[in-house]
Amino acid sequence: MKKQRRKHTAEFKARVALEAVKGLETINEIAAKYELHPVQVGNWKKELLERVPEVFERKNAAPDKEVEQEKARLERKVGQLSMEVDWLGKKVRTAGDSRQRAQLVSKESKISIRRQCKLLGIPRSLIYYLPMGESEENLRIMKEIDELHMEDASAGARRIRDYLRRRGWPKISRGRVKRLMMLMGIEAVYPRKRTTIPGGPTGIYPYRLQGLKIDRPNQVWSADITYIPMARGFMYLFAIIDWHSRKVLAWELSNTLDTAFCVRTLNRAVERTGTPPEIFNTDQGCQFTSDEWIRRLKELDVIISMDGKGRWLDNVVIERFWRSLKYEDIYLRSYENGWVLERGIEAYIMRYNLQRPHQSLEGATPEEVYEGVVKLAA
Repeated sequence: MKKQRRKHTAEFKARVALEAVKGLETINEIAAKYELHPVQVGNWKKELLERVPEVFERKNAAPDKEVEQEKARLERKVGQLSMEVDWLGKKVRTAGDSRQRAQLVSKESKISIRRQCKLLGIPRSLIYYLPMGESEENLRIMKEIDELHMEDASAGARRIRDYLRRRGWPKISRGRVKRLMMLMGIEAVYPRKRTTIPGGPTGIYPYRLQGLKIDRPNQVWSADITYIPMARGFMYLFAIIDWHSRKVLAWELSNTLDTAFCVRTLNRAVERTGTPPEIFNTDQGCQFTSDEWIRRLKELDVIISMDGKGRWLDNVVIERFWRSLKYEDIYLRSYENGWVLERGIEAYIMRYNLQRPHQSLEGATPEEVYEGVVKLAA
């Protein structure tokens, strides 16, 4: 018996998208709970975030007579077109088999693929294939890749493959390792030749911290995104840290790798501290070269600085924080879900900022240095 395609109400999509936006569960967990595909959940989350501003842009002005007349004319036109489309759709469905009708679908058309398939009476699966979510085996491999990357940041896909083979994955290929590393957002870091200094129009800015004396809070902020493995799935963590004091100013978890949660965290850091930094340093990731991120920094009148590609030492403060977080907390606890993970990271960052003495801060805590309770030697 042919399986009928599921249809979801707008309310159902909104509920699933809101859960994804909250970020308390991974995309895979939400998809499994509602018996959906992970890609579909990610698409609904993206659509929700893109359309939220429309709620506040609606105008309440009463329509005038001309508008009402135009509306009535358009409604009549829509009715006529609806009848014609229904008639045409019935005729088309009788022409050839479903695979032949699938050839009529055009990805260049302004009509969506979904609508074209509905009009032709064919399933979308004939047009494109949605990839499956990551298997349990791949999730275990990704956790080991993350550990290996923390131990040897210069290791690329080939060396990581060799490490994994020695750890009990004898048949793993370099291509598989490379794909998983791309999904995790990590790459080998090592010095590369730098023959040009990129400028602003391309979205990539020069490194501004070379030889700079950083001796006060809010002079330089640094930010980065890291992969966080869990017992079932994974999340992404974005954090902003004050370079001078090492204090984590703001952070956020997300189950998708997008720019929106980075900008939200930036706004929260500025709100908490009451001031933006003089310089903001990041790597050259797509989130930090995006128009949305660059525009917000320019609105705050911040000098933009970016690491040389593959130069982890250019952003060493946040890289050291990632290492501390993972070895002192994440790898030891193996959090079950996003909610527990968020509570755990929150507790760790509280200890890191308020209680944990730092050798680089002469035994003081980041909070003490940031608030000026302890002055570091020049």
